[in-house]
Amino acid sequence: MTPADWSIVNRVPIFRSMGEALSRSMLGHRIVRVYDRGELLFQQGDPATCCFLMLEGWVKLYRETADGHEVVVSLFTTGESFAEAMMFRGGRYPATAETVTAARLLQIDGQLLHDAVMRDPQISFEMLAASSLHLRRLVEQVEQLKAQSAPKRIASFLLTLTPVRSGEARIELPYEKLLIANRLGMKPESFSRALRRLRSVGVSVEREFVRIKDVIRLAAFIEGEAPADLVCRMMQNPAQCEGFGPGCIEVPYAGRMRTLTSRGGA
Repeated sequence: MTPADWSIVNRVPIFRSMGEALSRSMLGHRIVRVYDRGELLFQQGDPATCCFLMLEGWVKLYRETADGHEVVVSLFTTGESFAEAMMFRGGRYPATAETVTAARLLQIDGQLLHDAVMRDPQISFEMLAASSLHLRRLVEQVEQLKAQSAPKRIASFLLTLTPVRSGEARIELPYEKLLIANRLGMKPESFSRALRRLRSVGVSVEREFVRIKDVIRLAAFIEGEAPADLVCRMMQNPAQCEGFGPGCIEVPYAGRMRTLTSRGGA
């Protein structure tokens, strides 16, 4: 494992609670596994014997319906872990995990993690917190599917990818549009139509790249407000921006909060 890999490990709550010495003793001999796009990590119904930590790339977790359709349950990327709860239940994986890009992962043996929990019960609380976060994401996903229009769901997704807090942004879609549509609960043709509707708020698409002319304007579209009104509201209610300075706005998506600022913000 590289120093960058250890930096990722130390940011994950489960391993942060262990301390560096215990983490290194448990993971130091583990081999980082490299996968190509489209490789299976485990299948629905397999014995749950290990969990995974993402070091690079993307993995989808999905279930197959009785008629053979694939339903994406969740997506994971760098710094995120998954399958902890499944593993500790001693049962079987309730879904299939597959790489959607080239990926590097750390596979963590269930018995090693079990032994670490027995030595330090605090680790179990961190695992409960991770499971709670996964559940929160699923709840917010359901809420979005029911409450947001297709264009707003896409706009929210794009904001999770923006590297800037204001002004213009250019991003590369992390995986294919068909999967994004599935994740957002849309058919491909509905996704394409909704994406075209975002042109009116400054979003343009060229192959796998998306240009957002004004991040604040897109956030305002999601909130159903004019950009100036949104910034004004956030400025008047600094409690919503605690720790980020004036002029910020936080947009929730899949359990993550994207923090944005106006051009005049800190």
